[in-house]
Amino acid sequence: MVRHVEIMDTTLRDGEQTSGMSFTSSEKLAIAKLLIEELKIDRIEVASARVSKGEFEAVKKITEWAKEKKILKKIEILTFLDNNISLEWLIRSGARVQNLLTKGSLNHLTYQIKQTPKDYFKSVTKAVNEANNKGVITNIYLEDWSNGMRNSKDFVFEYLDIISKLPVKRVLLPDTLGILSPDETFKYISIIVKRYPKMHFDFHAHNDYDLSVSNVIEGLKAGCQGLHLTVNGMGERAGNAPMASVAAVIRDFLPDIKINLKEKSLYKVSRLVSAFTGFRIPANKPIVGDNVFTQTAGIHADGDSKKNLYFNDLLPERFGRKRKYALGKTSGKANIKKNLQELGLTLNEENIKKVTNRIIELGDKKEKVTAEDLPYIISDVINSENFKNKVIIESYILSHKKGQKPSAEIELKINGKKFFEKGSGDGQFDAFINAIKKIYFYNKLILPELIDYSVTIPPGSNSDALCETIITWKNNDKEFVTRGLDSDQTVSAIKSTEKMLNIISN
Repeated sequence: MVRHVEIMDTTLRDGEQTSGMSFTSSEKLAIAKLLIEELKIDRIEVASARVSKGEFEAVKKITEWAKEKKILKKIEILTFLDNNISLEWLIRSGARVQNLLTKGSLNHLTYQIKQTPKDYFKSVTKAVNEANNKGVITNIYLEDWSNGMRNSKDFVFEYLDIISKLPVKRVLLPDTLGILSPDETFKYISIIVKRYPKMHFDFHAHNDYDLSVSNVIEGLKAGCQGLHLTVNGMGERAGNAPMASVAAVIRDFLPDIKINLKEKSLYKVSRLVSAFTGFRIPANKPIVGDNVFTQTAGIHADGDSKKNLYFNDLLPERFGRKRKYALGKTSGKANIKKNLQELGLTLNEENIKKVTNRIIELGDKKEKVTAEDLPYIISDVINSENFKNKVIIESYILSHKKGQKPSAEIELKINGKKFFEKGSGDGQFDAFINAIKKIYFYNKLILPELIDYSVTIPPGSNSDALCETIITWKNNDKEFVTRGLDSDQTVSAIKSTEKMLNIISN
């Protein structure tokens, strides 16, 4: 029997508890729209009440948008037992659903709140009824519920008995400290679902032991009706259960469970949230990492050409991505042929062998090689005029004087013709790019969009050590990466840009 499970995204609330993380109000609104309109998330928890004036403005923007779209009940706010102060905050913000934070373990109640269960249950009952009287829907968090089930089951059951009689829509079961094993998750949620069959339970996993996805699977098998997830697994400490991994697991391993989430938008939203937060996605992160659909070993590329021997159910197209074939000392001819096909280049077997040997040589030196580097390598090893640089940055002068905008003067040669131009910008590289843009505009040439820029400096290195600038460009619908290496950061970015100019000219 197929059952629907709600997804509640808490990137904007719990995800914002990632150390050093804070969203602006406009970023929160943009992400909220992405989550609901692009990913088709059922509900989103967007803030904690009473945090700040900025948080209030962010919630107000989101609720105004949600009200206009007639989806206000999808917007949820974390509130507290504080004599209705956070409830009033929520109402003023325009929201209508509260996720009331309460204690789910006797240990927390005794030592943090310092109340008896009887008195505490009275205060919860009063808060829920007052919210109900003001037209606010209540969901209840049982903070530290996992420890509650381990050490004070009777307290948890007594509390749930009280909640079952209140106007509460959902009970939210968090593994607050990320302590549960998959076996415990299944056991505890099974007990609760069977004991309270008419109540709706959400499971909120944390990833302290890297078990959040496994725990989510067991929670679903045990019968929970909702999940709390975050984009890129953001959250306090080791973070929350990552949305992309959970979505893929549900589709491939739990056929009796359906979710509304739009799988094909996961990568796009993941990248956008990463850009907003400044927290980079690990290259090996499942589903959304840069390397997860990249074959490195040549035998894998060869097998892919022979009835897709190294494919699994995680096809990159499911997530709006493409399979790649890395170039390095283990890649072999098969990987190189795949990359040549992607670039629309053809070489005979003898030249492919030469190119393969050069890539292996570069790999032994720990140098990175991308598909976009292939024309340069081909030009070098077979001395082909077809792959010579058509665009050369002949010279440049970069200046930055206190109180003035950085400026650049450049001399550029395109197909043997020289161009001179000046530019200014927010930094020296920005000034350099603006000068390039002028030349290309005058010549009616189109430049790709710069969509990502990262600089890597070896840890513990000296000031004269080489730094690597990696720039991702977007040309029409295609993204490509160029790298530059130099002891000067701006110069390494200029070298990376020169590679881009030659790639788009071929």
